[in-house]
Amino acid sequence: METIKIGQIGICHEHAAAKMQSLRALNDVFEVVGVVDDRGTTAAKFPNADLSPYEGLAWLAEDELFTLPGLQAVTIETPNLDLVPTAIRCMERGLAMHMDKPGGDDLALFGHLLEGCRVQQLPFQMGYMLRNNPALQFAQRALLKNWLGAIFEVQANMSHHYGGEAYQEYLSNFSGGILFNLGCHPIDMIVAMLGRPDNVTPFLKSVPGSPVRSMNNGLAIMEYPQAYVMCHACSREVDGQRYRRFKLCGTKGSIDICPLERFDGEPLTLRLTLREGNVAYSAGTHIVDFGIQRDRYRDQLLEWAQVINGEIENPYTYAHDYLVQEVVLAAAGITPWNRA
Repeated sequence: METIKIGQIGICHEHAAAKMQSLRALNDVFEVVGVVDDRGTTAAKFPNADLSPYEGLAWLAEDELFTLPGLQAVTIETPNLDLVPTAIRCMERGLAMHMDKPGGDDLALFGHLLEGCRVQQLPFQMGYMLRNNPALQFAQRALLKNWLGAIFEVQANMSHHYGGEAYQEYLSNFSGGILFNLGCHPIDMIVAMLGRPDNVTPFLKSVPGSPVRSMNNGLAIMEYPQAYVMCHACSREVDGQRYRRFKLCGTKGSIDICPLERFDGEPLTLRLTLREGNVAYSAGTHIVDFGIQRDRYRDQLLEWAQVINGEIENPYTYAHDYLVQEVVLAAAGITPWNRA
């Protein structure tokens, strides 16, 4: 299979530099043909001065990238509120897209993007970083196999303590604060596992000593017919990344993933507790080991390449992405929840 000719639009997203490192490491799959510098944008961005992932690449204007012969795909790594308008320009040119999170603050505009992708059947991938997390994929399989029984509770946490005062000011640019910026990641997984909630209620606060507009301590309650979900994130939790969690509780057992990710040379694990045994695990508690993780984005980008090459169907549909965005905006208090 020939390599996929790809460009990156934007270097100002929080994930941009690491995403480019992952792309360039997959040089047998992707050929990076250029990058568009968006540092002149007026959109809110969290500064990242590391340009080393882009060394040796061609710096191009967006129009120059679009006119490169054989361009097949783009990664969109602009600041959050530039993502959807940029993606629409790519959609209008029929390009496959990996667009980082979240899907903007205008649901109708995001819907327009997705509808254009659906009509053209473009390979569109949202950059929700937990989709290819092996522990969460294990949890999804466990639900499908009914190992946990009926789910009645989910706890998700995406807290951290990085970025200092500059990060709190950065969050002040979004009316939904940290739930808009980071809560979208676990919400993507929650919707994939449980579907559309009956109700979504946001609670947005700012930690004492933080800018009053930062909304850097957020909690969303998602209600389902027989379950509730608590999605929390705070940017002031000391050593918060170590305590990021995704916990599922059901009538037959539970899964607890904490920390949610790790790239510190120690293996990623989860705790599985079962009331009844099954074909793979006996009743009781098991620590499931997924080994040492090296690259957050590698497997997601490889999956996208398979979609582009027609080897698999996209496991996340346009309808799923739209529903996730609908929930994210309600969880972040940006739009009211539509109970329909």
